[in-house]
Amino acid sequence: MGEFVRVERDRAVATIRLDRPPANALAEPVSRELWDAVREVEAEETVRAVVVWGGERIFAAGADVRAMAEFGPREIEPSVGALEGALRQLEAVPKPVVAAINGYALGGGCELALACDFRFAASDARLGLPEILLGVIPGAGGTQRLPRLIGLGRARDLIFSGRHVDAAEALDIGLVDAVCAPGSVYDEALARARALADGPSLAYRAAKTALLAAGDGGQEAGLDVERRVFRELFATHDQKEGMRAFLEKRDPRFTGR
Repeated sequence: MGEFVRVERDRAVATIRLDRPPANALAEPVSRELWDAVREVEAEETVRAVVVWGGERIFAAGADVRAMAEFGPREIEPSVGALEGALRQLEAVPKPVVAAINGYALGGGCELALACDFRFAASDARLGLPEILLGVIPGAGGTQRLPRLIGLGRARDLIFSGRHVDAAEALDIGLVDAVCAPGSVYDEALARARALADGPSLAYRAAKTALLAAGDGGQEAGLDVERRVFRELFATHDQKEGMRAFLEKRDPRFTGR
């Protein structure tokens, strides 16, 4: 357990909990603890799904601007490198990851949400990438993940303007997947994670591998990855169980084997 990030467990679901009051600013120490937490949940075989949560008040309000205001290129590299590396690791976790967003998810906080597979937001949440208003741009994956999620035109609008969007607009443009009452965001994200944890974990792993390949290179390379991981699933117990259950008209019982 770190000073600012801890891992909490609920059966097969692990919650990565940010806790750096007042705004969960993603300074370098927080990013490094986040990286450690991601590696921890990735390594635990009993963890089959993950929730990322910043608490009831705020998800994460971005970087620690006060700390970096006078940085030059050499000084900013460790900070942005730590966050970008942590989010790259999070995106690649071979398990479903659900963000539970209360309050603000801005700058690096929005980039953290973008690295998750699903985003549940409170009805009063605000999301955005306001870096342009500080004379910079998103530096931990925002310019890459946002266009793939909502399209280049909408991503350009958000990044060039630096404006925040409310939960309703975020849902409308596909930035979030569900909008919940503020007091129920975590519970609903946890329920979704529990449902995913009961599913075919090896197929989730394969799906994430193929989906990441879709953004990493050309279509031919992505098709090769998809075909490879699809074929490999036919050596698993879950594939046999899933197809037998379908033929026998019953619910499958996946075990991750």
